[in-house]
Amino acid sequence: MKKNQKLIIAAVVAVLLVVCLLVIYFATRPATSQGAKTVTVEVVHGDGSSKAFTYHTDAEYLGEVLLAEGLIAGDEGEFGLYITRVDGEDAIYEENNAYWALYEGEDYAMQGIDQTPIADGDTFSLVYTVG
Repeated sequence: MKKNQKLIIAAVVAVLLVVCLLVIYFATRPATSQGAKTVTVEVVHGDGSSKAFTYHTDAEYLGEVLLAEGLIAGDEGEFGLYITRVDGEDAIYEENNAYWALYEGEDYAMQGIDQTPIADGDTFSLVYTVG
């Protein structure tokens, strides 16, 4: 009988822990905004040239917009979309340690492109980076 009580208590504690973690996640995730937004994305290529793209969208996340517009391509991984191609240029890490770095304004993005919320007037950069 005591063994069953311990199992029930352990199950209740586990469920409460999961609920607490979900509450924390939803309370601290980046906020999104709905409605018409204009965002600008600057692409800095491996040769140093740059090109700006402006998008008008109702999407909530940057990855949605750039995938739909065909600016980026990549592979889904355990941490979200891993960008392999931007504006026709590939960054192949296995060949020369190259990757596409995402910046929000002047700051290095702290989340993946498909988890980056957008608001009207936001600016982003995708920079070809080696190393």
